[in-house]
Amino acid sequence: MDYNLLGNSGLTVSKYALGTIPFTGTNGFENAGGMSQQQANKMIDYALDQGINQFDTANLYSKGDSEIALGKAIRDKRHDMVISSKTGFQLTDNPNDGGASRLNIERSVNESLQRLNTDYIDLYYTHLWDGQVPTMETIQAMNDLIQQGKIRYWGVSNYSGWALAKTHTLAVTNNMAPPIAQQIYYTPEAREAEYELLPAGKELGVGNSIWSPLGEGLLTGKVSRTKSGEAGTRQGDGWPEPYIKDHELFYNLVDVLNDIATQHNVSVAQVTLAWLRDRPNVDSLVLAARTQAQLQDNIASYNLQLTDNEIKTITELTNPEPIYPLWHRAMNAYDKASTSEKTYLEGYNNLMNNKDSML
Repeated sequence: MDYNLLGNSGLTVSKYALGTIPFTGTNGFENAGGMSQQQANKMIDYALDQGINQFDTANLYSKGDSEIALGKAIRDKRHDMVISSKTGFQLTDNPNDGGASRLNIERSVNESLQRLNTDYIDLYYTHLWDGQVPTMETIQAMNDLIQQGKIRYWGVSNYSGWALAKTHTLAVTNNMAPPIAQQIYYTPEAREAEYELLPAGKELGVGNSIWSPLGEGLLTGKVSRTKSGEAGTRQGDGWPEPYIKDHELFYNLVDVLNDIATQHNVSVAQVTLAWLRDRPNVDSLVLAARTQAQLQDNIASYNLQLTDNEIKTITELTNPEPIYPLWHRAMNAYDKASTSEKTYLEGYNNLMNNKDSML
């Protein structure tokens, strides 16, 4: 397992992280998992043995029960663990129990610390952008928590590119600690993060951590044009996420992933993770395995080396349509692009040139 500094910070993290959505499976998360505390302990131990030091949770997951399970699983291993949690989603009818206000952030972190049974959280995220709250209020609240020693660093999740830039810029210009990481959704099926978020993170010094790299169960090989999701899973029980823009393209992608998996005698999940692992500007992937066997399989993907042709096949099949101003920049100002975005602009040019040749 490789390690790197997360964003422009001194926090060293493993390329893979272990997510805790499947740990309890209560309070609306029944189809996302569910395991005993003993099994959760074993998952933590195995991840640590494999070199993973990142462990991610949120007050949203099973409405705090996942944090409790992670807290019990820490035992005497806290020094070896980088723990992240999040707040922001509305959890009760109380209008102040959600969002990125000072009140919700301070209340939430204290509750999370109790559930996790720890004195501090290494990395604390706002789970969503709150356009109703002044951005400086969120920044100040997070910085106060750092000063109080309750968190070490902070980050954002599910922000737009402009919201990330606004937050980072306001923090820096006011001599405050900016977010060091963003958690974003990014898979070979859903590559919108390439438009702004991935290069923005790199340019701003904000680490890019990918949540649900297997598409919330879509990209495991268990869903295809001939198979529906299994009962008792998110994709088998009507879970609304993720949004699929083009179902035919999704099915074609699954076919390609299956073919490549067969060539390597590995799972579709491994192929998906291996492609994502080496994408530009990706700093970490948050795994969310439901069983020990799934976790072992997911982590094994770290040693899977796809061929250049296999990578090209996946990449070209799902290359996103360039939106303005990206198609204009790709056509007319590719040589002015920063290193963090050139790969994406090159892909747009290839796609546009191939379409032009078919006219």
